[in-house]
Amino acid sequence: MDDVVPSPARWTAATVYPDMWTDPDQDPRNSEGPAPEGELATLEEYLRDYRATLLMKCEGLDAEQLARRSVPPSTMSLLGLLRHLAEVEQDWQGWLEPDLDHPTLYGHPDGDFDGARPEEGLVREAREALAREQAQTDAALARYPDLGTRLEPSGSSIREIRVHLIEEYARHCGHADLLRECVDGRVGQ
Repeated sequence: MDDVVPSPARWTAATVYPDMWTDPDQDPRNSEGPAPEGELATLEEYLRDYRATLLMKCEGLDAEQLARRSVPPSTMSLLGLLRHLAEVEQDWQGWLEPDLDHPTLYGHPDGDFDGARPEEGLVREAREALAREQAQTDAALARYPDLGTRLEPSGSSIREIRVHLIEEYARHCGHADLLRECVDGRVGQ
């Protein structure tokens, strides 16, 4: 029993709603007011908010905390999620621009998680790669304002790609919730 690591106490930075990550006036995702107008604007807002959520879950942590793995045998960590989602963004760019060469960022399957080591340089590179790949995905998606546009050769619609991106971030933001709570006890949606 000597190898049992004590769990951190649960806490939140929110004072208004105890189940929130932060108070509404501090939350960049705060969506008080009217909802976006139309399907495209709604999809863009959901993706923007999930991307912001992932970054918020990583704020204030050092390289060791970001690289800390969940539970064996999983290799998942917050740093691994940053790296993984950069690869996800790049992968969807390949669907949007099939004629362009999109080599994987981390070399091999699971390289995104396996290579997530507690080094400040890797953290910086992961954040830069994610921001770069998000910008490139957004630029590629902007060329297709019609959600019903079908891409060749896959036949996938732009709507499908946008929803898949949202789904990927939503799933991994759930992982990030648990990973962050394991690191320092901070909770909140």
